[in-house]
Amino acid sequence: MPFIEVNNISKSYDSNKALFETTFNIEKNEIFGLIGPDGSGKSTLFRILTTLILPDTGFAKISNFDIVKNYKEIRKIVGYMPGKFSLYQDLTVEENLDFFATIFETNIKENYNLIKDIYIQIEPFKNRLAGNLSGGMKQKLALSCALIHKPQVLILDEPTTGVDALSRTEFWGLLKNLQKIGITIIVSTPYMDEANLCNRIALIQQGKIMKIDTPEKTINSFENKIYSVYYNNVYILYKTLQNFRKDCEPYLFGQVVHLSCPVFTEAIEIENYLKSENLTTSIITEMKPTIEDCFLKLMKSPL
Repeated sequence: MPFIEVNNISKSYDSNKALFETTFNIEKNEIFGLIGPDGSGKSTLFRILTTLILPDTGFAKISNFDIVKNYKEIRKIVGYMPGKFSLYQDLTVEENLDFFATIFETNIKENYNLIKDIYIQIEPFKNRLAGNLSGGMKQKLALSCALIHKPQVLILDEPTTGVDALSRTEFWGLLKNLQKIGITIIVSTPYMDEANLCNRIALIQQGKIMKIDTPEKTINSFENKIYSVYYNNVYILYKTLQNFRKDCEPYLFGQVVHLSCPVFTEAIEIENYLKSENLTTSIITEMKPTIEDCFLKLMKSPL
């Protein structure tokens, strides 16, 4: 029996369908990533799992507790860190942590070992108002508050958005440590590189799950070749490659274009085409596909 079961969950806001028949299972002690852009339904799903809103259809269970019938039990075993910093900005670091511990009828001392590795980094600032903390410190405080009641499940909604690269790396190190002590983690992120740090990922777009698998198997399922193409005007390059071949698909990737083509396609074909279009200084490199390449390809496919 899966530790977390989500079965045909749907949710609409007026005429806007936020989730459409979403189904997946999560095993105990797994880091499960929900990968998708803003507006794809990640936050709605998390609010349903944390019993903050009700689904229109379907059901979900956590540790065999139904999210509707057993919402009180669910709230005792789940720690939730929403995407927006939601702690009390006019309370100090220590006051916020003490407040959340009190809500769950515990105290900082009782569960200090659980949050020690995280809290020790912000403890020197325990008398500082939460509103005056940096983004990375706010992140660590929010995680400490989500863990203070010793939950079995930790649900994190885009926890690293808006923080620096070092803080992101440190944060994922903390999540790996929490996994080692038996906490099941569900995390959403718009960062495709973070997907590789999960045991399994679900790619979600417009309220629909497009694919669920390990990061490695997701990448290995990509059947085409990927070429990274650079030219000093990426917009002109992208528009030009749209007319290269019908069986090739260009995607904008920052200052380069990724071109997805059948495996028989050679770089010289692309080079000759670009030269014929007077893009003579382009640089073409074959590369391994990424999670983002897989995501963009699935977006182009009918669901």
